Amino acid sequence: MPELFLSAFITLFVVIDPPGCAPIYAGLTKEATPAQARNMAWRATTIAAVILMIFALFGEALLGALHIELDSFRIAGGLMLFWIAFEMVFEKRTKRREDRADKVNADPEVEDVSVFPMAMPMLAGPGAIAAVMLLMNEAETATETIEVFAALGAVLFLTALALVAAGPLIRLLGDKVEAVITRLLGVLLAALAAQYVIDGIKGNFGIV
Repeated sequence: MPELFLSAFITLFVVIDPPGCAPIYAGLTKEATPAQARNMAWRATTIAAVILMIFALFGEALLGALHIELDSFRIAGGLMLFWIAFEMVFEKRTKRREDRADKVNADPEVEDVSVFPMAMPMLAGPGAIAAVMLLMNEAETATETIEVFAALGAVLFLTALALVAAGPLIRLLGDKVEAVITRLLGVLLAALAAQYVIDGIKGNFGIV
């Protein structure tokens, strides 16, 4: 398996966090019919894919227009990912997602959750945008670029499946298993975030 594809897949899987999104989605769509829940799941992942692809293709040009060095963005992105990892390990991220879900459920006029809060900010949030831009910077050839997009597509496809099967999946795993998985993913993300910061510092100071 290509090294960049594997790295991109792990990074995006941890950041987007399908196991963490599934229970929240199940709560948001508990009043929807199975067909409605499936449609919203696929629509949410499609919208998230479009958003992330736009930043993957044009994010670097946007940074250039704002006169922001890519190494500086790499450090900022790494710190952002580390904060997400911290919240995952200590369950703060899950609590925030549950609060968002409660706010949406409290508003009777909000029925379609595919755009908000699922597509943004849960799937294509700041962490995912930063991650996909950093990964695209690592891609030096057309083949490696395809690997990054393939990894993104694979993660979003798995996310869609997790959302579609959210209800049965939560009943199968249980809250305790889901919490363990989230913590393990958080530790892995912390290590990846630290590497981004190290690479950014090396680039800024010309350290080989």
